[in-house]
Amino acid sequence: MRRKLSSSAEEDDLPEPCQHVEHIKERRSFTTASDVRTAPSKPQPSPKKSSTSAQSEEKMLEARSWQRTLTRNPWALSLLTVSYTALALALLVLIIHSFLSSQLDTKGCDMYYTRSMFFHFADFDTEHTRFASKYSLHLYREIGFDEDPKVKGVPVLFIPGNAGSYRQARSLASESVQYYSNHIQQDRAALDAGATSIDFFSVDFNEDFTAFHGQTLLDQAEYLNDAVAYILSLYHDPRRSQRDPRLPDPSSVILVGHSMGGIAARTMLTVPNYQSNSVNTIITISAPHARAPVSVDSDIARTYRRINDYWRQAYSQKWASDNPLWHVTLISIAGGSLDTTVPSDYASLSSLVPDTHGFTVFTSSIPHMWTGADHIQTTWCLQLVRPIVRSIFGALDVRRPSQTKPRAERMRAFKKWYLTGLEKTVEKTLPQKEPSALLTLEDQNNSVHPARRSLVLRKLGQTGTAKAHLLPIPAQDTPGQKKFTLLSNQPMEEGGTASHIEVLFCSVFPLQAGNTAALFSMDIDLSDGTAGSTRLACKNAAADAVPLPASTRSSLYPYDKAPPFTYLQYSLEELGEHQFVAMVDKVSGSKPGWIIAQFGDDNEPTIRSNTGLGRLLLFGVHLKLPAERPMVAEIQVPALRSSLLAFKLTLGKQVCEDDAELFTPLLRQYLSEPHESRYFVNLKRANISMHGIAPFMPPPLRGQATDDGLALQFWTDSTCKSSIDVSLTLDVAGSLGKLVMRYRTVFAAFPLLVVALVVRKQFKEYDKTGVFVTFLQSMDLCLRSALPLLFLMMTIFASSNTISSAVGLHHPSRSLFHPRDNATEPALDFMTNDLLLGSQDSTFWFLVPLCGLVSVGVCVLIHYGALSITTLFLVSIQLFSPRDVSARLDGNRKAATSPFGATSPRRRVITASVLLLLVSTIIPYQFAYLVACIIQLATCTRASRFANETQSEHYHNFYNYAHSVLLLMLCILPINIPVLVVWIHNLAVQWFTPFSSHHNVLSIMPFVLLVETLTCGQMIPRVTSRLRYITNALLYFLAIYAALYGISYAYRLHHLLSLVAAWLVALHFSGSDLSALRQMVEGGSAGGGSDVKKKP
Repeated sequence: MRRKLSSSAEEDDLPEPCQHVEHIKERRSFTTASDVRTAPSKPQPSPKKSSTSAQSEEKMLEARSWQRTLTRNPWALSLLTVSYTALALALLVLIIHSFLSSQLDTKGCDMYYTRSMFFHFADFDTEHTRFASKYSLHLYREIGFDEDPKVKGVPVLFIPGNAGSYRQARSLASESVQYYSNHIQQDRAALDAGATSIDFFSVDFNEDFTAFHGQTLLDQAEYLNDAVAYILSLYHDPRRSQRDPRLPDPSSVILVGHSMGGIAARTMLTVPNYQSNSVNTIITISAPHARAPVSVDSDIARTYRRINDYWRQAYSQKWASDNPLWHVTLISIAGGSLDTTVPSDYASLSSLVPDTHGFTVFTSSIPHMWTGADHIQTTWCLQLVRPIVRSIFGALDVRRPSQTKPRAERMRAFKKWYLTGLEKTVEKTLPQKEPSALLTLEDQNNSVHPARRSLVLRKLGQTGTAKAHLLPIPAQDTPGQKKFTLLSNQPMEEGGTASHIEVLFCSVFPLQAGNTAALFSMDIDLSDGTAGSTRLACKNAAADAVPLPASTRSSLYPYDKAPPFTYLQYSLEELGEHQFVAMVDKVSGSKPGWIIAQFGDDNEPTIRSNTGLGRLLLFGVHLKLPAERPMVAEIQVPALRSSLLAFKLTLGKQVCEDDAELFTPLLRQYLSEPHESRYFVNLKRANISMHGIAPFMPPPLRGQATDDGLALQFWTDSTCKSSIDVSLTLDVAGSLGKLVMRYRTVFAAFPLLVVALVVRKQFKEYDKTGVFVTFLQSMDLCLRSALPLLFLMMTIFASSNTISSAVGLHHPSRSLFHPRDNATEPALDFMTNDLLLGSQDSTFWFLVPLCGLVSVGVCVLIHYGALSITTLFLVSIQLFSPRDVSARLDGNRKAATSPFGATSPRRRVITASVLLLLVSTIIPYQFAYLVACIIQLATCTRASRFANETQSEHYHNFYNYAHSVLLLMLCILPINIPVLVVWIHNLAVQWFTPFSSHHNVLSIMPFVLLVETLTCGQMIPRVTSRLRYITNALLYFLAIYAALYGISYAYRLHHLLSLVAAWLVALHFSGSDLSALRQMVEGGSAGGGSDVKKKP
């Protein structure tokens, strides 16, 4: 009995696919099923018929002919589709152009040059680690300094990142050798404090693609723990160690990880072979801590979640004894906007580590660097390499088994070298010091300035001799006097003789018996031995001096080679025990140089703009710095925290005579969390952008959230006595460019959303009319209703989700679509921003339709790309096989073979079984998926040829169907390619261990069966029963999930599409079983098995 499922092959009186046929009847005319269904019976010609009626009939026939052409021509575009596509591509080009040309940071890094050599530890073999045949360990030595392979210092291990090389450790290792030889060895105080040389090790991961594959990340972490155990064993072997035997052997290794190497370093502490306390200091560079850079692999997402949960739970413990990471410090250094490989937002530690154990800092904040760096530059940038190495030396204490100082002291050392010194968390050293300088003054050689007036020195050495200028420190309860600030273009050195000025905080030193100048390390005598001189016991403030980029009329960039400015800032509470600020001008002759010092109110120079974000985006911020203002002024804009926004700042001219202007305006743009500061010198205009609240980022730990937004700190010459206008306006083009780095993974999900809805519409039309319309014709139908409606629904959902989150009603863990683990979730939901476009700000509601519109254009491009490749293959085939199908006629009968060939079911089963067997044992299913895509492309090529040559409706339907299946498969091909790249790389390095997580036969079986079915030209049968709603629901669910979680969990889209493929296979092979199932669904017999076909 023939199944009661109508197919276009049956209606066209064509042979069943993959079966031998005797002949194909000639078709006298072409009439679509929609014509049969909708065309009214044509009336008999009437002599009274008007010419108007005839013209109307001709127009109807022309319209049907045009519809028929659209049905058969896959290249044809409707006016609506052309309009959407043109607008989408214009937006896409504008966004990319803005990314490449607007709000670009300048590159200021200098190259670091080395003379390197590496020693390979060949005996670190399979007896020590099971990865010895894949990875290797090396020790760095500098030619001309140290060429001995024996260990002698503190072990530091460099970990390269995704596709990185072990040779990237050269700059850091070389700087450590040279800094120790040129500075530490000559510094007796540093040696007594526990500083010593560094043994820089580096691991060779054979340029593994860690970012794409979770199992590779776990393998690297396991190998690194084995390497740490081996490194520590070297110091116990007297044949391989030259350390002082009086020192304790090292029990821990300092880790420096670049990119994914930083994630591997954190993973080490979570895997079973980790030795407790073998790691206590981790410095990461451009590492994506907060979330995985791509979500194409389930293992990488699961591994990230497990690692981050482990760190969060450890630091959430109430008692230090319950925290396995209590001794660990973690520093994350981000490159900023120049890093176009990994979004620097992902380097944030605010959701992982409390500020007592680590922090995130941007390279533009690091003193004397003051510039961003791209992903690779961070490994060799001279201005970055130096502070990293110095901070490591500052954390060393070779006298302890851990080889490092206690955690609190390490954190102080890291803050000293990485932070600007202007942060609220930075501790001042002045209150903890003892007086170290004795200042002796004569009345004629000192000048006491009034407390409420600023001290301004425009030139040094004007008196011809050294002179001290005293500024009285007001009492703490003095109104309007809460903070001391000082700015100079002269450097300060503690106890040095090269500096021209000394800034001392002094108290009167009584002249009593037993008091002697021998108590002080420095004696500054300006009295010439005169009796009755004043003595002051002073503390030197050089250790708290903050370097600032020089800002003069000739300044271009903050990283210019000009000597920096020196800035001091204290609150009165920190100066409570002192009576005077002494600025000692040590220059004996006239010399250029200036100093400005003043006391002022802490809040007087701060202007807080409470303008809402919406009004700010429309009208900007326009303020004026008054003429009577302190040297330092600050504008706070709490509403500006988003990393998706960019602004232009314009500063009015500072009216001041050229010879009277000490310096030009200097701007520091900063965020308090993370520590990101950007400097602008000789300020007139500036591009303002930040790495604040970013899409998909988890919320910060409790107690670390801050409402502080963007802050603009100005240093202006207050002696000019002129007001300055400040204007901050939205940069639309620059803001569009910020979308690229934050939403580049949107193209892994949203195109699938569009294609799924278009294919859903194709099936609805096919089940309704028997015509499987072209992709573009279905796109036109979707653009009229389905797509705009869905984008509107998602926009409303995003807005309502934001509102519910704001009032505390949002519980993603209770959502139907929200993925959950078996583990107990913490009280704070760190996956709250995984939904949709990852933003909790209702201001960006327009991003949903914007991404949807751009995805429509991308889908049209994918469609035309697939058509172009198909056409190219088709032309190539026709060159070698010029005969068309119609030439295979013998009289009025065609050949006995179907144009697609008659592949036997046994052969197809064997082919599919072999491929599935390989997937289950050797190859990952991603490789089989790529093969399936290639086979499907070949099927589309053959279908296009037969459709063009036979003009058969069956083959036009089949081609449109096969082409749509190909587009669905192409949408998730980028999700499968990265893992395939990892597998091919492993083969290249002769690592044949299979991926246990990528041999799931069920993940590829539906695609293999579907593609094998389509290779014989079998058109999917029409489903006119209620079962057609299953196809509709599956495709719609795929589209909805791609929109909601496709960006955060892209790997799941493959499995969802495999369910769709499995259903299509079921439709192909159901036969009588499907008829029975349909009868059960409909509750009875649907025609009693009659072969009579019903008109649609």
